[in-house]
Amino acid sequence: MTEMAQFALALGFFIFIHVGFSATGLRSLAVGAIGEGPYRGLFSLLSIGGLAALIWTFGQAQVSADNTLLWQTPSWGRHVAHTLVGLGFVLAVTGMLTPGPTQVGFEGSIAKPEPAQGIHRITRHPFLWGVALWGLGHLAANAEVASVALFGGLAAMALLGTRSIDRKTCARSPEHWERFAATTSNVPFAALLQKRNRLALNEIWWKVLAAIAAYAAVAYYHASFFGVPAFT
Repeated sequence: MTEMAQFALALGFFIFIHVGFSATGLRSLAVGAIGEGPYRGLFSLLSIGGLAALIWTFGQAQVSADNTLLWQTPSWGRHVAHTLVGLGFVLAVTGMLTPGPTQVGFEGSIAKPEPAQGIHRITRHPFLWGVALWGLGHLAANAEVASVALFGGLAAMALLGTRSIDRKTCARSPEHWERFAATTSNVPFAALLQKRNRLALNEIWWKVLAAIAAYAAVAYYHASFFGVPAFT
């Protein structure tokens, strides 16, 4: 099996367990068979293993003869990349530090008087939108086959995930979903622009600083970790 085929298999497996399995009726069948707790444990193990395989095979695919350039990236592509990846870091890191109603284990918070607080005032899916923007940002600066498949695939997976989670959250708590959805939005900043919520920087300022620090650290060590400098 070629390096590119191994990478395609790893990418397909990673996307399948997150969208083709977790976001469909297959998840309900698995939970019914083994229980919620064991399912979450098994899913975490498969996710970690799948991510490790994806990282390794991507590295192999990058040096493959099949990893040809699909198009010439524009000179302004790096500026777009830095902007989108930076915003992606802010959303993803702040989201990880702010458990909300759409996250596993915190579903009960949808019943709170004000369920959309902090970064969830901006989007109810900050981590997934962070991943999507990270992926789209990398697409602006990378045009070889492996990079387009990886970053485009993960961005699409994240965006599809937001819709799937919305459906599952609504199905679990239909009596609270309407009120929650009315005060937040899937698309970042939409609820704020529509004046359905307000920006409260006092709730997220230190988390945003942590995200900026994480972005700066990854950018600084990008060449050491990935062989390509973040800024040139």
